[in-house]
Amino acid sequence: MVSERGREVLRVIVQDYVATREPVGSKSIVERHGFGVSAATIRNDMAALEDEGLIAAPHTSSGRVPTDKGYRAFVDQLAALRPLTPAQRQAIESFMSQSVDLDDVLARTVRLLSQLTNQVALIQYPTLSTRRVRHVEVLPLGGSKAMTVFIAEGGRVEQRIVDLGRHVDDETLGEIRGKLNASLAGQTLDAAAKRLSAIGEEFPPEQRPVVDLLVASLLDEVREGRQDRLVMAGTANLSRTEHDFPGSITPVLEAIEEQVTLLKLFGELALDQRGVAVSIGRENEEFGLSEASVLAGEYSTVGGGVSRLGVLGPTRMDYSTNIAAVRAVARYLSKLLGEQ
Repeated sequence: MVSERGREVLRVIVQDYVATREPVGSKSIVERHGFGVSAATIRNDMAALEDEGLIAAPHTSSGRVPTDKGYRAFVDQLAALRPLTPAQRQAIESFMSQSVDLDDVLARTVRLLSQLTNQVALIQYPTLSTRRVRHVEVLPLGGSKAMTVFIAEGGRVEQRIVDLGRHVDDETLGEIRGKLNASLAGQTLDAAAKRLSAIGEEFPPEQRPVVDLLVASLLDEVREGRQDRLVMAGTANLSRTEHDFPGSITPVLEAIEEQVTLLKLFGELALDQRGVAVSIGRENEEFGLSEASVLAGEYSTVGGGVSRLGVLGPTRMDYSTNIAAVRAVARYLSKLLGEQ
C-alpha cells in the first residue's frame, strides 16, 4: 500500500525523469523538493514504490525510473494539468484561423500539435459518411477531357480529370451536371454513393457512356471522402527520442507508415472524464507499440460527426502538458469546423 507521501514521491520521480532523462535518487528528491524528511525516509518510500512495481532501477544505477505502471498511476492521479500559456493559445487561434479548407485545417492542426508537444501528432479525417453533398461540378477542359468536382459540407473537395473518349459539348455537360445535382445535393455521402450506382438509368441511351465515366469518377471521390485515414506531422521528433525506445523504434515507424494499426488503436481508446484517453507502454502491446504512449482526444464537426486527434511518443513524455495541448487543440478545432 503506497502512502500519500509515496504518491508524491512517485509524482516527482516522473516529473524529474521526464525533464532530465536521468534516474532519480533519494538525495536529489530531498534537494529539489520540499518534503521535509530525510533521504533515508524517501528511500523507504521509494522501496515501497518499487515493491508495487511503480518504479525500477535501470542497470546498476542508484536512482529509479518510472515503470509503465508508474506512469499509469501518475496519469490517473493527475489532477492539475499544466495550462497552455496565453501566447500558446493565441498562436493556436491565429495559426488555425488562416486555414482555407478542410485539408488545410487538418494539416495546420497536426503541425501545430506536433510543435506544442514535440511528439508525433495524428488526426483522423472526419467521419464523412453522414455529411451531406453540397454541390457537384462537371467542367469541360477541352478536347475529350472533363473535370469532376465533388464538394461536401465543411469545404471537403475532391476532384478528378476524366477522359470521356470524345468531345462533349458544354450544353450536354450542363444537362448532366444539372441532373446530378438534383439527385445528389443535400444527400449524405452514404446515400449519394447508392444513388450514383443507379443514376445512369435516368439518362438517355446516347448519354450513358459519358455519364458512366463521370459517375465512376464521382464514386471514387465519394469513397475517398468516406475512407478512414490519418494526417500526421512531427515524425522527425522520434529521432530526438530514439534512445527512449530501449527495444526498437521500428514498430513505431511501421505503425506510422501503415496507419491501419493506429486507426484501430484510436478507435478502441476510451476517453476519461477529462475528454482524453491515455494508453501507456504495455497497454499497447497488442498493437505492437509496447514502448510507446498514445494520447487521444475528440473533435466534432458540423452534423455531429466525431473523430480523434492526438499524439504518439515514448512513454517518457510530459503527460500534463501534452494532455492540455490535445484538449485545447481539439476544442478549437471543434469550434472552427462547427462554424464552417
